[in-house]
Amino acid sequence: MTLELTFTTRDIANIRFAVSPLGEVVASVRVVKNPAAHPLLRPWAEQVRRRLADVDWRLLSDLVPVPTISIAGFTCTPPATSIPDLELELATMRAAADRVRTDLDDAGTPRTKRVEALYADPGKGLERLAQEVENYWAAAIAPYWPRLRSLLEGEILYRAKLLAEGGAQRMLTDLDPSVTWHDGTLRVEHRYVSGTRSLRGLGLLLVPCVFVWPQVFSVTTPPYQPTVRYSPRGIGTLWERRGLEPPRALAAVLGRTRARLLAELDQPASTRDLALRVGLSEPGVNQHLTALRDAGLCTAHRTGRYILYARTTTAEALLAGDHLDGTPSPEAGSRTPSAG
Repeated sequence: MTLELTFTTRDIANIRFAVSPLGEVVASVRVVKNPAAHPLLRPWAEQVRRRLADVDWRLLSDLVPVPTISIAGFTCTPPATSIPDLELELATMRAAADRVRTDLDDAGTPRTKRVEALYADPGKGLERLAQEVENYWAAAIAPYWPRLRSLLEGEILYRAKLLAEGGAQRMLTDLDPSVTWHDGTLRVEHRYVSGTRSLRGLGLLLVPCVFVWPQVFSVTTPPYQPTVRYSPRGIGTLWERRGLEPPRALAAVLGRTRARLLAELDQPASTRDLALRVGLSEPGVNQHLTALRDAGLCTAHRTGRYILYARTTTAEALLAGDHLDGTPSPEAGSRTPSAG
């Protein structure tokens, strides 16, 4: 089945990009519920499922059925800014009470008891949903967000470069194997959607989204901005264990132990896990992690019984790309296009 999005000159002029934390949450629910269908994302799903056992996300789960034919629009409205935080997106969702019933009907969302309660009292139901999203985010997405955001922002920079080199046609041509551009029309291969849609002069919002892989999601129903969520390049390497030997120059600045701890945080980890890996006592690791937190190089995320430490974007930048001592990073050039 093919969805055709027709562009006018005004639509082409209004193409924009955005990152969506809330969109990642909603798309990731599919992965947690059916990890076998998402092999590239399965390492993440296996890590977070145990932590999610302490989180109530039942309404969120009900709103993202598997298989996912359609999702009610209010759950992840197209972001209004290019890089919104989760708080801003949840405020937009809370303000969409007047859309809840129409969107649930349009999406054909299965009517569980929790969905029925949301339908009966949208304001109260959205408050519950927002709280569930916040708790789910803390357990499943926040510890990984610096790495995810780095990948997503890198994708947007890549698309901007293509736009500068060859215009909209060049930028849109290789979004995804299921997406093609020809003569003012963007064609998206869908499992469940077909037909021709006008962009209504609003342009197209392109949202790279890690957890939609291997599909492409689209929004074409008013009043929302026409949107395509697609997989960014490099998902195949996102969950790989990376080289754990820190750059020598970074070790000289931070000390070898702290540099090693940052390198070990290629995936979020607890104090106990880190202590076992680097051969230190838990109090010793805690002391080093406190110093790294004070320097803005790692963060701590409490998720039920767990406290997980994760690298910040600043730390990711220090450990990625070319090593500070001039030695090429083992990750340099390793990112490859996703399989679609």
